[in-house]
Amino acid sequence: MKTIHILIPKTAVGSGVTAARYLFTTANQFLQAAGKEPLFKVLMVGSDREIRIQDGVYSITTDVLLEDSGPADLVIIPPIFGDMETALALNEDAIPWIIKQRDKGAEVASLCIGAFLLASTGMLDGKKCSTHWAFYTEFKEMFPEVEVVDGGVITEENGIYSSGGANSIWNLLLYLLEKYTDRDMAILASKYFAIDIDRNSQAAFMMFTGQKDHNDKQVKKVQEYIEGNYNEKMTVDELAEMVAVSRRSFERRFKQATNNTVVEYMQRVKIEAAKRSFESTRKNITEVMFDVGYTDSKAFRNVFKKITGLTPIEYRNKYNKDVTTAA
Repeated sequence: MKTIHILIPKTAVGSGVTAARYLFTTANQFLQAAGKEPLFKVLMVGSDREIRIQDGVYSITTDVLLEDSGPADLVIIPPIFGDMETALALNEDAIPWIIKQRDKGAEVASLCIGAFLLASTGMLDGKKCSTHWAFYTEFKEMFPEVEVVDGGVITEENGIYSSGGANSIWNLLLYLLEKYTDRDMAILASKYFAIDIDRNSQAAFMMFTGQKDHNDKQVKKVQEYIEGNYNEKMTVDELAEMVAVSRRSFERRFKQATNNTVVEYMQRVKIEAAKRSFESTRKNITEVMFDVGYTDSKAFRNVFKKITGLTPIEYRNKYNKDVTTAA
């Protein structure tokens, strides 16, 4: 059982609270319908039993008070409403609670401009963060030590997550659902809630985040280049030359840093891009193959099945959001 604490800040935006709660409780219903046990214990946590939100228009009854809550696996911080400095001042008591939860091992996710509250904890210092584009300037002025990702839909660093604005919160919630369950559940939820599960280029390779938890800047540079240019032809020699390292040394360092060979990493990036295309477009196998930089259909199919366990057609038919079955 995964315990999820949804923080209810004073001046919270109601839609952010309800989206998070509804998604994970509905996932429990999906699991039960499949004959499985519910996975998520979802609690709304706040400083008072009843909290007025969204400029006092609505109120939410919390399940547990901050001081009475136990450790969580995931803490979700919804967007906050109104003047940011005022909102942060009203929620000062939540900051040590968030820090304490993190210290006990919880992952923490901010939705939209909930990033302001997350940044107030100091957890984002020196890290990347996504928030609503309309608040970039204000956020940068208040938290100059945090790197705002322009146009970011989802950002993650070591178990700390943030989303862009508006509907981007659903992309982060779906990503977290997929992480705690599987791809099937995320696709099912995206169809049920009529959410576009597509993600932007930055977020399309989130599964590689852990492979960037190293300090080899030259390897990271190559990783980012591969992810940004997967549709182009590239060789190991060219990548080594790009960072002015011998091929032998480059391959050794890349493997040591990422636990993949350079070729394996390129394959995984290409196949991940192909998966997203199969899930969200009506392109046929050949079109997707060319889009991700393959010209040999046999090689593409073999690598795709090796990585996903399914043929390209099987994958598309299973996961395409429109349930397209045409070959």
